[in-house]
Amino acid sequence: MKKVIKKIGVGMGILLLLTLGIGLFLHESLPQGKKGPEADALAHNMLKALNLEAYQNTRYLEWSFRNNTHHYRWDKDTNKVEVVWDNHKVDLNLSNPAHSTTYTDNKAVVGRKNSTLIDRALDKFNNDSFWLVAPYKVFDKGVSRSIVTLKNGTKGLLVSYTLGGSTPGDSYLWLLNENGFPNAYKMWVGSIPIGGLEASWDDWVVTESGAFLPKSHQLGPFTLSLGNIRGW
Repeated sequence: MKKVIKKIGVGMGILLLLTLGIGLFLHESLPQGKKGPEADALAHNMLKALNLEAYQNTRYLEWSFRNNTHHYRWDKDTNKVEVVWDNHKVDLNLSNPAHSTTYTDNKAVVGRKNSTLIDRALDKFNNDSFWLVAPYKVFDKGVSRSIVTLKNGTKGLLVSYTLGGSTPGDSYLWLLNENGFPNAYKMWVGSIPIGGLEASWDDWVVTESGAFLPKSHQLGPFTLSLGNIRGW
């Protein structure tokens, strides 16, 4: 529960607890999907709708999270990202986190605190970047894809993560429109006790590079803003 409150924002903690209390009555079990070529084709169709090529050709991404208190500038070509929060800055090397550099009050940090800041920056990046680029990660290593028939007869894409990030084992059911474009997903994640909690993916912006990225998500009564997004 503490992890959920921390990720969504301390100021919304009380409302979140009330929502979770109601949501426990609405809990959904993880659906059983069918793996195979049909599921992969649905995933490819979603990526085509999102203009995957434009995202792949985007070198830099900038956004913020948690009420504009976490700030990111990600160089996808070098696999490095600048992470800023409070009075801390971490030049995070995603390929080799131990080679990252950390600063507090603009002064370099060494020793145990350096390692702690690297771990915190990596955890923040894993969570906050997922809310930005999750649709583009459906073919990452350690990801399985299944097709699920929804109650309205349409097909949903169930994506499960067994490797990577900070919370392996999480699953997401993508809800797509008739063109394959994602409108929302339902979540089955370790940090939230409600299975099937839905978050919107319908507030999109086209960046300078032509990539589609979300400006915000609606999660029950809460809006998760990603700030002033840039991609070039």
